[in-house]
Amino acid sequence: MKVQVPSHFAAAVAGGLVVAGSFLALGITGRRTTRTVVQQSPVAIQSAAGANPALTPHAIYLHDAPGVVFVRALVVQQVEDPFDLVPQRIQSTTTGSGFLVGSNGLILTNYHVIQGANPTTGVTVQFEDQVTRRAVVVAEDQNDDLALLKVNMSGVPRTNPLPLGDSSTVRVGDPTLAIGDPFGLDRTLTSGIVSALQRQIQAPNGFSIDNVIQTDAPINPGNSGGPLLDAAGRVIGINSQIQTAGNGGAGSIGIGFAVPIDTAEQFLPTMCGCRRSSSAGSPRSTTRASP
Repeated sequence: MKVQVPSHFAAAVAGGLVVAGSFLALGITGRRTTRTVVQQSPVAIQSAAGANPALTPHAIYLHDAPGVVFVRALVVQQVEDPFDLVPQRIQSTTTGSGFLVGSNGLILTNYHVIQGANPTTGVTVQFEDQVTRRAVVVAEDQNDDLALLKVNMSGVPRTNPLPLGDSSTVRVGDPTLAIGDPFGLDRTLTSGIVSALQRQIQAPNGFSIDNVIQTDAPINPGNSGGPLLDAAGRVIGINSQIQTAGNGGAGSIGIGFAVPIDTAEQFLPTMCGCRRSSSAGSPRSTTRASP
């Protein structure tokens, strides 16, 4: 996931060192001291249409991070034992990320994060300040690796749903930010660019997912289901998979893939108020009863 593009921040630091070095070389130091002040630059060099050029990664994080949740799913499997007539029950926990898409407690994540869990009792989500709620799986789109959860927001600190962008306007080279819970490290922010468009990945059920966004923003296990953001802090994709080095390593090598938000919007119900009015198409989903 790594295309080496120097950031504004790194450039500002390097520039400051050059200036300070020049003063020293010229002997213009005397008894005065020189202080280099580095300010965080806006995310966008070439921002998407309508993006606010004044937004910094910190500002975007402050606005969007509270709406990103840590997802845990308890998976129970029946395993046949040839030496025992009674099947063994094996429990495991899968973890990932998700984000609020509606003020009524609707959370979007990847299907593979909650796959195999009991849809009414097996999934929990954690907000800021360790506030944890049980989540109910209300809809699944296995073909696009998406799932929609719902939680009771009573007692949850005031949290706004994340604004949804338009993945059809994304360009190679546009800046990206990812917020998620890699390896359980809650609300971790990473940054990069759009490395490529029109990629194709495979859903857990074998179906091909088209129009996937490739990014070099570091994504690791636990980021699955979290948002990929543009320079205005809008969701343009759902971080879903990473490319590995093929030597057994499971960490980021600079190639991550996000299901485009336009695909997800076809799956979201209109009742959640999180779907753009221009969205079209029929959702490929299996809807469960709401809690």
